[in-house]
Amino acid sequence: MRQRYRRYLRPLTRSPRGPIIHLSPPEILLSGFLGLGMLGACLLKLPGMHQQGLSWLSALFTATSAVTVTGLSVTPLSDFTLAGQTVVLILIQLGGLGFMTIAALSLVMLGQRLPMHQTSLLREALNRSSSREIGRLLKIITAFALTLELAGASLLALDWVPEYGWQEGLWLSLFHSVSAFNNAGFTLWPDSLMREAANPLTSGVIGILFMTGGIGFAVIGELRERRRQHGWRVLLQPSRFSVQTRLVIEATVALNLLSLVVILALEWRNPGTLGAMASHGERLLAAAFMAITPRTAGFSVIDSAEMTQASTLWTMALMFIGGGSGSTASGIKLTTFVVLLLTTRAFLRSEPSPTLHGRRIGDDTAFKSIAVALAAMLLIFSMLFGLTITDPDHAFLSLAFETVSAFGTVGLSHGLTPELSPGGQLLIIATMLLGRTGPLALGYLLATRSRPGISYARTELSIG
Repeated sequence: MRQRYRRYLRPLTRSPRGPIIHLSPPEILLSGFLGLGMLGACLLKLPGMHQQGLSWLSALFTATSAVTVTGLSVTPLSDFTLAGQTVVLILIQLGGLGFMTIAALSLVMLGQRLPMHQTSLLREALNRSSSREIGRLLKIITAFALTLELAGASLLALDWVPEYGWQEGLWLSLFHSVSAFNNAGFTLWPDSLMREAANPLTSGVIGILFMTGGIGFAVIGELRERRRQHGWRVLLQPSRFSVQTRLVIEATVALNLLSLVVILALEWRNPGTLGAMASHGERLLAAAFMAITPRTAGFSVIDSAEMTQASTLWTMALMFIGGGSGSTASGIKLTTFVVLLLTTRAFLRSEPSPTLHGRRIGDDTAFKSIAVALAAMLLIFSMLFGLTITDPDHAFLSLAFETVSAFGTVGLSHGLTPELSPGGQLLIIATMLLGRTGPLALGYLLATRSRPGISYARTELSIG
């Protein structure tokens, strides 16, 4: 037992082949987010970061929300100074690209070899069969992210520089572009993007940015490689892509279209949301934006607190599902959700295994999906149970909405977060951290590796 916990006291040792990290990948990831969150809180607590000064809890909440790219806030970012907003932006960038990705990229650029278990994690997350491809792919990911963020900022500046002036317009454009690509949901306005609800340029650019960031780096890398090999016509040939890429793209399109229909049907005549807009075109634009933002980003062009109960539940379901694997988004991930559906379909049809596009999905993948979904539901239930104890005076649906939003690191809110008690805010902080590192990582941390010395006889249990 003492040997098991000794690695926490000395997580890093040196060997002839280079430094060796004794922590598991989920432990490294969680430690990284905790460290960045506490460092960010210390920076935001410095004088000159906030116009009125922050409490330690508010500073920790804001820093954690930024590094986990959630977007929930107990104080508007408009109350921060330029220095404070810059700290938040840096935390968003570090958290969005991923602490593990940035750390691995740094080691690769320094010419050091990655430890075997970390290489395996990156190879699985980035969908690469060869470890030698990881360094090149990580450089491509970083260059692609920075290029897309600058391009998005340039497009937003076309609209905001004439309106706000060069200095403020450029800062607004850069901040919102980085926040959008990293699926952070942070804005420099107290009403999120409601003032830009009728602006197709803003909705289009920010929507493209957070959808790209939420698809997943593995999908982006494969699309790039296939385009270089076969040209743009490859987009019309789905069979040339891997099953993973086809699944993410097809499920994203299907879920977004279904969500658009649901939002239009439930909110079209709601005077608190779409019904208050002047034209049908504005309603359609706002509905399209709200159909895609819950799974990834957290930006809002309508007041989420004014949505119908049905729309609220639908939005919570989308936040629970989340984005693509290896992306800047969280949730249980789109692949996990589809595998759960396929596994259920296979059971109902009495098929031996779930299949997709002529390929059999392995039992390990199905078991992982079930474990991730169950761990996520247990985490949400536990945190929501705690919130009903710390903040019993608030509406249950609003508490549930904030909890699921924190787990999915989405950032949509009923405006309840600033009103939570200190205990409630600490629970939301924990939910953001655990939701970002992933339910499977949580199970990895709690599990004890052991090889059973005996094999038990099989038994049957009644289910259902």
